[in-house]
Amino acid sequence: MYRIRFHGRGGQGMKTASRILGSALFAEGFEVQDAPRYGAERRGAPIFAYVRADRRPINERGIILRPDLVVVADDTLVPVPAAGVLAGLDAYSVLLIHSHESADTWRRRLNTPARVLVLPLIEESADRADLPSVGAVCAGAAACLLGVISEDALVKASRDELGPLGEAVVQRNLDKALAAYRQMAEVRGMVTQGREVNAADYTPPAWISLPFEDANVSAPVIHAGLTSSAVSTGLWRTLRPVIDYDRCNQCWWVCSSLCPDGAIQVEEGRPTIDYDHCKGCLVCVAVCPPHAIEAQPERAAESLETAK
Repeated sequence: MYRIRFHGRGGQGMKTASRILGSALFAEGFEVQDAPRYGAERRGAPIFAYVRADRRPINERGIILRPDLVVVADDTLVPVPAAGVLAGLDAYSVLLIHSHESADTWRRRLNTPARVLVLPLIEESADRADLPSVGAVCAGAAACLLGVISEDALVKASRDELGPLGEAVVQRNLDKALAAYRQMAEVRGMVTQGREVNAADYTPPAWISLPFEDANVSAPVIHAGLTSSAVSTGLWRTLRPVIDYDRCNQCWWVCSSLCPDGAIQVEEGRPTIDYDHCKGCLVCVAVCPPHAIEAQPERAAESLETAK
């Protein structure tokens, strides 16, 4: 059985990538599962999608714990523990990273037994969640690495999945998918079908216990609000709100009151942003009366901060 996991950010098309790859495998005669996994996170938050494919009926369910192939659409997710990019990788796995850095650089940086490959970035964007063809690119590269999907099957799957979006969108994504497929030609078929997982070796995921209300008919209730205080949700951010204090009129309340996660505090009339917990929703940018808060690409803001 092939087990493939896609990692990316909300808005990058990982669900689309899994659908295209799953449809292409189905066209080649495989039994297929494909599904995304994400919660109520905003655009830019880490998500993943997975695909299983086998010539026999698939009895496995749930998340893929031991992937044969992991495709990472956004290399900024690799060091994020919550993204789980490296989870379950072993010497039989292939890790494909969509990045401007070389494979040798990633091999030196990562402590992983997996075989590491790089798919060069097709395009750059200030907002890493705003790369409209990255899902198709990742699907095309993965299709070649599996070695069992023809270009014709990839074309058919792309058209089937993207057809409702119009011919212009289909053709743009198809061109990128085929370019990525051909770019992987030298390592075509590098991904092999994983070993069968025995029930005795299965490690179930950790479950989270939620409190129940006392009621005749009850459902789990999450009592705590603003859970970003317990989680470093700043890792989700692709754009950072930055305050220009020369323009701030010290209104005291607008940005701090409307921040959905309470990440802005005001002391002596001066607002400060807790970047460990700011998700980058940019509500503050939209509501600031004197427009003293602007959105900056996260990487550029980090570079400026380091330079200081």
